[in-house]
Amino acid sequence: MSDQQHPSERQKRMRIHIDGTLHESPNPTTGEAIYRLGHVETGLELYREVTGDREDPPIEDGPEIIHLREDEHFHSGPAKEITIIVNGRQKKVASKMFTFAQVVALAYNPVRTEPGVLYTVSYIWTGQGNRRVGFAQNLFAGGARRRG
Repeated sequence: MSDQQHPSERQKRMRIHIDGTLHESPNPTTGEAIYRLGHVETGLELYREVTGDREDPPIEDGPEIIHLREDEHFHSGPAKEITIIVNGRQKKVASKMFTFAQVVALAYNPVRTEPGVLYTVSYIWTGQGNRRVGFAQNLFAGGARRRG
């Protein structure tokens, strides 16, 4: 595009605060860009601060588009653990992504790898944030599922 671009098509710059440090960011941006801008340490998650008696939601370190508000605050911290049920047993995990191999390892220890051994993972996803959904899917070798 040229300098003749319509003003609404240009990215605005916004002041945001990450871990108490003032930064300037294009708006809209991505979660990945905010993580880089704030130099968020590996293994930590970035949370968008909200008002009231609500939990600060995590921001994905990925390509999802994030719309910013002027002087918005973010903070980093350890990933929140969630509980999943594997073969009827509760397991606490902090990972954002579950691979087929990781779920099989949670279910079977040790994991048998000799020829002829086949594992199938089926799951029901029942919620994402305040939204409740329910659907069943299968996860196959080489696959992965991102948690909400």
